[in-house]
Amino acid sequence: MFDSTVAPDSRDSGIKVWPVGSLLKAIADALEARFNPVAVQGEISGFSRAASGHCYFSLKDEQGQIRCAMFRRAASMLDFAPRDGQLVELRGRLGVYEPRGELQLVVESLRQAGQGILFEQFLKLKVRLQAEGLFDTGRKRTLPLMPKAIGVVTSLGAAALHDVVSALQRRAPHIAVVIYPASVQGAQAAGELRLALFKAGQRDEVGVLLLVRGGGAMEDLWAFNDEQLARAIVASPVPVITGVGHETDFTIADFCADVRAPTPTAAAELSAQPQDVWLGVLGLISARLEEGADRQLLASSQRLDLAAARFGRPSHFVTRQQARLAAHAQDLRHASHSGVSRWGAYLQALESGLPKASTSALQKKQWQLASAHARLELLNPKLVLKRGYAWLADTEGHGIVSVRQTQTGQSVRATLVDGEVDLNVAAPRLI
Repeated sequence: MFDSTVAPDSRDSGIKVWPVGSLLKAIADALEARFNPVAVQGEISGFSRAASGHCYFSLKDEQGQIRCAMFRRAASMLDFAPRDGQLVELRGRLGVYEPRGELQLVVESLRQAGQGILFEQFLKLKVRLQAEGLFDTGRKRTLPLMPKAIGVVTSLGAAALHDVVSALQRRAPHIAVVIYPASVQGAQAAGELRLALFKAGQRDEVGVLLLVRGGGAMEDLWAFNDEQLARAIVASPVPVITGVGHETDFTIADFCADVRAPTPTAAAELSAQPQDVWLGVLGLISARLEEGADRQLLASSQRLDLAAARFGRPSHFVTRQQARLAAHAQDLRHASHSGVSRWGAYLQALESGLPKASTSALQKKQWQLASAHARLELLNPKLVLKRGYAWLADTEGHGIVSVRQTQTGQSVRATLVDGEVDLNVAAPRLI
């Protein structure tokens, strides 16, 4: 067992040899004496809150970073929710986390000092794109109920890919999954993500796209705040679901997407209905079809039974029909004889009454003719002329019935009972 504060050659070199634990404690004491308490300003990165209530994050600037721990008591006194990219001022004590030999800043108080550079850029881009209408809900598309395939845009080595594929295999194994690989972190990530979206739109082989990656610090997710990526999402012919980071992480891509999911797994769940749901629907439809078919078969069976009961044996049916035909024939013969008898009696009556009716009708017509002749004779103008009257007319044969129709010297003709007389008017006088 190694047990000595002095190495075998330490007596010769004069250099003190430290055990690791002692060295770390000595460094911690030196930091305590030289720096503590300390106040530091920087941007929060990789902020997380454990179930115990302790908070862990890094504080960084352009020249470096330091790990920080804020225990539950101090964290409970915060009056704001820390987030990645936020510029803060903290007070605490520098020390050494001996289990890993790391420099650590134990935070005793934390306050906002303004917004970090990345966060300021994020807010400015968000305001500008929102003003252009890229975030409008009215332009966002409805996800297909049953997509022909599901596309996944992410890194092949990302844990998010495993989560998405596992969720889809469990939830909708009947739907194909197409992967469009792209980096999700680093300077080249935004360009690769845009290219993957473009390829997916060109191929037109999926009904919905999942743009996903796991959690990380704000700078790790920065590719999803790229302006050109945001415009590519809006221009995509395929609906896009984003699942970037954790539930509390928001990126510009989330605001532009048709649907934002809090995690990659949630994005997979939103992209397709569970297979069990569709199987349940098919089962319900199948049960209803079976019930309908059973009802039809029952009704047909009842009609068949009724028809069989009516027909019985074919010979019985024929016998009944023959009886009906015989009855109809008898009725027809009776109706024929009865009709002929009635018409014969009618003709006999006509024959016996015709001479009498003819004589009576002839006498009646002769009487009517004599009566008309007598009335006509009464109207004969010669009967009037016989009583000494005359009919006067001008030379053209027009009757003269008034003195005013004559004038002195006018020639007129008088018709008497036995001839005509031509006369001249001497002097007309009114009576």
